[in-house]
Amino acid sequence: MQLLLLLVAFLLAPKVEAGKIIGGHEAKPHSHLFMAFLQIQNPNKTCGGFLVHEDFVPTAAHCKGSSIRVILGAHNIKEQERTQQVIPVRKTIRHPDYNPKYIFKDIMLLQLEKKAHLTAHISPLRLPKRSAQVWPGMVCNVAGWGRLSVNSTSGAWKLHEVELEVQRNKQCISCYKKLYNGTIQMCVGNPKKKKSSFKGDSGGPLVCNNVAQGIVSFGKADGEPPRVYTRISSFLHWIERTIRCFSLQGQD
Repeated sequence: MQLLLLLVAFLLAPKVEAGKIIGGHEAKPHSHLFMAFLQIQNPNKTCGGFLVHEDFVPTAAHCKGSSIRVILGAHNIKEQERTQQVIPVRKTIRHPDYNPKYIFKDIMLLQLEKKAHLTAHISPLRLPKRSAQVWPGMVCNVAGWGRLSVNSTSGAWKLHEVELEVQRNKQCISCYKKLYNGTIQMCVGNPKKKKSSFKGDSGGPLVCNNVAQGIVSFGKADGEPPRVYTRISSFLHWIERTIRCFSLQGQD
């Protein structure tokens, strides 16, 4: 009898879904007003990014390609939603010290061809202050159109999100050895929970208390947390100087 009850309970239980940014769920449409979807050519791939200025989008340096289009105001990137603005990238500006071998300083700024029109569905995300501290145990949010599971071959059509816990540096030092540097990177994702960003989410923001604190960088091929994020507070001077410099160059 007990075995029968267990079988009935199993059949009535909700089925576990394979993925959703790995352990997350579909985001409420247009709840992440800053999110950018990057269509990249040569090599052909997709990444995330986020609006911080009317014509600048930070992303990961490894998301560089010969041609990039940015889609703002999107939820379902397979549809031409009326909220969307599609803007080509005028210039890609990688951090000059980006190291592709160790994936250090994995940050890049995209200058858009024209300023985004800020609407009820498109708005910039705040950058942290220089003194900003992100402590182990803090719960932050990551969103993206990346793969829904380790076995999927393409990304999600609709924006997904997941809540992740910031970890102590030693967690990522243990996993990634020389590939991790706590002064310029963040360790994110509880290794005891199957929740993480994954392929295709690169370049998207780690948002803590409505402030961009990290950028999705890299992790294990099997999607297991923790994963490594670029620490934005370490690059504030470069971001501000670069935006100011290229904004002046764009003036006619």
